[in-house]
Amino acid sequence: MKSFLLFSLCLSAVASGQTALTIYNQDFAVVRDAVPLQLSAGESTATYSGVTTRLEPDSVVLRDPTGQVDLVVLEQNYRADTISQALLLSLYEGQELDFLVRDQDGREFPVRGRVIRSGYVPGSPQANQPIIEVDGRLRFSLPGQPVFPALNDDAILKPMLTWRLDSPAAATVNAELSYLTGGLSWQAAYNLVAPETGDVIDLIGWVTMTNNSGTTFENAAIKLMAGDVNRVEPSRAQDLMVFEARSVGSSAPVVTERTFDEFHLYTLARPATLRDRETKQVEFVRALGVTARTLYIYDGAQIAQYRGWNQDMIRNNPDYGTQSNPKVWVMREIENTEANGLGMPLPAGRTRFYREDEVDGRLEFTGENTIDHTPRNETLRIYTGDAFDIVGERRRAAYVLSNRNDSAEEAFEIRVRNRKTEPVEVRIVEHLYRWVNWDVVQRSHDFIETDAQTVEFRVPVPADGETVVTYRVRYNWQ
Repeated sequence: MKSFLLFSLCLSAVASGQTALTIYNQDFAVVRDAVPLQLSAGESTATYSGVTTRLEPDSVVLRDPTGQVDLVVLEQNYRADTISQALLLSLYEGQELDFLVRDQDGREFPVRGRVIRSGYVPGSPQANQPIIEVDGRLRFSLPGQPVFPALNDDAILKPMLTWRLDSPAAATVNAELSYLTGGLSWQAAYNLVAPETGDVIDLIGWVTMTNNSGTTFENAAIKLMAGDVNRVEPSRAQDLMVFEARSVGSSAPVVTERTFDEFHLYTLARPATLRDRETKQVEFVRALGVTARTLYIYDGAQIAQYRGWNQDMIRNNPDYGTQSNPKVWVMREIENTEANGLGMPLPAGRTRFYREDEVDGRLEFTGENTIDHTPRNETLRIYTGDAFDIVGERRRAAYVLSNRNDSAEEAFEIRVRNRKTEPVEVRIVEHLYRWVNWDVVQRSHDFIETDAQTVEFRVPVPADGETVVTYRVRYNWQ
């Protein structure tokens, strides 16, 4: 008969060594810790306290990383109902408790009340309104500070995992615990500072880590995973590239970056403590002297109002796309290359633009937007707002449908006025939306094709002046 020995082991997160976190920007993380186990031959139990309140129990992996001990988990239990006032009130629903009340002189005296409803909602950080009966009357609040009897042995102060383990022989194992948990997230943010004139900026990138997992991680080794992860196990690391993000005046990298499977890992160079309900920021990139060209783009056709139209409706309705949008967009274009002072994978995040006022040297906010995950050697184009002193006007000059209804010609006149004191270049975007077969038969300026049905006129506009662009397009749908 197999011998049976029940061995209880209590462990804490602090005593088990350095915790490692890999935080994803999708509100979850992988937690890894070392768990020392003293196993007996046969069955043993081990209890680990300090896991999160949002642990996914079926994601837990407990193993001997050396593979020397044949460790079998027979059973696992997860408890997250930690002691709180609301939980204890729920245990005494229908019973009477003393509530301490303080009078105006600061003296305490007990008030006896029956807990009709505690208001406790399992798994929720917020409680409903409690109902307490005092002297035959109901109160929708606590009459005072509740006083509870002593805790029993079943009460827990921290979330815990309990395992029933089986081992063929007695052994001491420095086991590895891994699990997925919600409540941990991170995001990137970029501050881009420019002088009052010119296109050279300084870019400072921050990562913001947020911990709402219910647990504090002391001196943890932290990695940040960037990419759209479909909750799959990460593959073997492919060390294709290493980038060191350095702060000015620092001799060691603050954050290192490398490719990992189809994603990118950003590793904090120093351990960090991430407390529950804490938000922590770390600078991960500082690039000085980056060129961020200012682009003015006029996309003059108001076509958003035609959502839901099919191609036949667009082709046959002569009024489609004839309403003018006067706004000229302001875009900042940044090449994510080493030659431009960058050249690293940039995780998705918010970008904020500032310009320095030459009069007093103060920074003024000039717009913000977001960027998606951007690989190195790609180009960022970020919309920051609409131009104040540059306006556009788009007018259809002609529309002719052939007698056989197999072709049409359409002509447009686009005016761009610049009220600045210096000349600018404006990129006029025109969508040839009538049909896929088109030919520009007349034009006042050269253009480039940006896709199969879009052309772009890049035209200079003089200071306090106007540029007029005209073109005529023929559609053939035979």
